Amino acid sequence: MIRHIVFFTIPHEEDLDSVRQGLGILTGIPHAERLEIAINRKSDPASKEVDVVVYGEFADDAALAAYKAHDLYAESIRRVKPLRDIRLAADYDPQTALQSPDAPPGP
Repeated sequence: MIRHIVFFTIPHEEDLDSVRQGLGILTGIPHAERLEIAINRKSDPASKEVDVVVYGEFADDAALAAYKAHDLYAESIRRVKPLRDIRLAADYDPQTALQSPDAPPGP
């Protein structure tokens, strides 16, 4: 499994709903096992920069690549890129993640 997490900053608050809607079309792409688009609650007092989060789970690298190659992905970029500032993305395999303080990472 691959977890795909993307953080966006939106410089103009009035664009927040348009960005959410533009990212929301990603949920129409069939390659994700799970896909969520959310507005950051900004409840962490040390970090309030992130405005929107995309969280996805994919069976493997091929599924993630197919998701990114889909026409709806390109349409989402077309809509969102002019409205956003920073985009930070991370992809990782949860099987290799540390899951307790004394356990070595998985294979």
